[in-house]
Amino acid sequence: MPDGFTSRDERAAFIAGLPKAELHLHIEGSLEPGLMFELAQRNRVAIPFASVDEVRAAYAFSNLQDFLDIYYQGMGVLHGEQDFYDLTAAYCARAHADNVRHIEIFFDPQGHTTRGVAFETVIAGIDRALRDAEAGYGITSKLIMCFLRHLSEAEAEATLDEALPYLGRIAGVGLDSSEVGHPPAKFERVFARARGLGLKTVAHAGEEGPPTYVHEALDLLKVDRIDHGNRSLEDSALVQRLANEAMTLTVCPLSNLKLCVIDDIAGHPLKTMLDAGLRATVNSDDPSYFGGYVNANYLAVADALDLSKDELLTLARNSFTGSFLDDAAKARHLAAIDAYS
Repeated sequence: MPDGFTSRDERAAFIAGLPKAELHLHIEGSLEPGLMFELAQRNRVAIPFASVDEVRAAYAFSNLQDFLDIYYQGMGVLHGEQDFYDLTAAYCARAHADNVRHIEIFFDPQGHTTRGVAFETVIAGIDRALRDAEAGYGITSKLIMCFLRHLSEAEAEATLDEALPYLGRIAGVGLDSSEVGHPPAKFERVFARARGLGLKTVAHAGEEGPPTYVHEALDLLKVDRIDHGNRSLEDSALVQRLANEAMTLTVCPLSNLKLCVIDDIAGHPLKTMLDAGLRATVNSDDPSYFGGYVNANYLAVADALDLSKDELLTLARNSFTGSFLDDAAKARHLAAIDAYS
């Protein structure tokens, strides 16, 4: 075992106690089967599963689109403000159990407003749960509104219009959903408008899409972070640029495995990213669907790639350095990591 770990249990305990932030979490992707059934009953929504086990069995994906099909189906049980509160509160409790000190979470308003759920309903439930999590657990948070890239830029513009009264609760905008065939360039104008409103910008790029999508996210969307970014490694000049610009990559190991972006966790590129000087972080993406929250992701890659204590500390530091916290808050969290190490 590297760097002083004498056993897997010792490494797991180190990860469990490590202060960390999570920067890539789709709140709708934390909908556990049990809560899905509870909300379906509450809202009298028919779902095509007779049991929690049947839902779990359906979580066998061969690609991103397979996952998205069931992901959007699961959204259908979310109707009222209390539903969004319960969803977010359940995730925050799990994050607290994993010693996550700060979260920056995505939400997909278009997945709800197109079903007739008011924007205010969605954000009110999520925001109330985040405030309660800060009061109860000390977890701070930022909320990132994502545009669904399989829809048009005009629809993204309309969503940004709906968000205008709530910008005090929204820290940034992102880009998610089906990547292939929907390049970042498609959303250049709406991202420019969002930046003009003072919002941070992030985008999923280089998960299934090619390195050119990462270039577009940087050059056209002018993002502050890249979500995923795995395929950046296919372009050596891009890797050097990402390192030189200290661009944060929000990497999601168990998601990559579940969606067949990688064949085996032992082949995950996270260690290669660190060795190349990239500011990689570890995140859970859609943990209900992909088999683990943030500590499970840390442990999976730590075991498979034989990560050292220093590498785990680097990943945790990157999660705060790459966050949208102010410098003073970042310094406090980094000091906590230093004290822990």
